[in-house]
Amino acid sequence: MKNVVRLLIISSLAIILNGCFLTKVITVPMRTVGAVVSIIPGAGDVAHDVIDEAADVVDKAPL
Repeated sequence: MKNVVRLLIISSLAIILNGCFLTKVITVPMRTVGAVVSIIPGAGDVAHDVIDEAADVVDKAPL
């Protein structure tokens, strides 16, 4: 019974929440990792740019 209630709450939140919120849940950790990776000399900036571009694509996803 407890699992059913938990599932209903999670389903309700997924329906109510805006798509922009859902993409931010995914892209904020991506951008954080990109910022941490940018510390690496040389390759860090390139990796940061690639991760940032991928996060931009996810932000534009029609959810």
